Amino acid sequence: MQGLKRIGFYLLINFLVVMMLSVILAFVPMPRSQAYSLLIFCAIFGFAGSFISLALSKFMAKKAYKIQLINANTPDARARFLYDTIAQMAQHEGITTPEVGIYPANDVNAFATGASKNKSLMAFSSGLLERLSDDEVAAVAGHEMTHITQGDMVSMTLVMGLVNTFVMFAARIVATGLDLALRNDKGRGGLGFMGYYLVVMLLQNVLMLLAMIPVSYYSRYREYRADRGAAELTGAGSMIAALQKIEQYYRPAAKQDSFALAKINSKSKTSIFATHPNISDRIERLRSM
Repeated sequence: MQGLKRIGFYLLINFLVVMMLSVILAFVPMPRSQAYSLLIFCAIFGFAGSFISLALSKFMAKKAYKIQLINANTPDARARFLYDTIAQMAQHEGITTPEVGIYPANDVNAFATGASKNKSLMAFSSGLLERLSDDEVAAVAGHEMTHITQGDMVSMTLVMGLVNTFVMFAARIVATGLDLALRNDKGRGGLGFMGYYLVVMLLQNVLMLLAMIPVSYYSRYREYRADRGAAELTGAGSMIAALQKIEQYYRPAAKQDSFALAKINSKSKTSIFATHPNISDRIERLRSM
């Protein structure tokens, strides 16, 4: 059922994008062959960027956060407990045990990344291990495990690839339409080279902002689903207690965090652009289970 919902959301995004592009093309006198060539160009760059980011995500995370990998032979008992818990969950879910690491940070947070279910990484802040009990740590591990087993990293990559394609294509089509509209009967005038690209850049920013509304909605949906997965693996009470401590000990990032979308808590303001639901809403949903 969850997989069908994910596919349904992706198909809905596809449908909306196709409809919007069809409306735009209806008002722009561009040859269809030229429009299709532009669409293919934008799709290549839109999806390539997303998939390259996904492929490099583990490497970039390890470097950016100075993640220290742990295993079943790690001397520290708490770290070994974390690894053993994740290994048991992976076996239960029928996937390869992810790489597990700890990164130095006072913030109580965790995230999962990687190109596939069997080539993933789960990272936990040192602050989380210091402040959460064993049951709460296991619940957070269950949350991240659910992101992995549901294929959330890949599904978000597909959604972002589609959004990138739409934004690049629509911005160039509209800019072309404006350029043609401003030309005289002899084909002179128009936006000019610099004017065209300035309009493209402006439109890309506006369209990306609008496109982030459904993307953010899907991101919030993933967090609710991961909370539920954690509750099913470890119990709703443990996940509720973990979320309460995560909110209590939250520390804002000192600089822009490229992995904020993947973390269990981003503390973003409640809005249509928020990538994470409010902690209190997440707790209420768990209590209703």
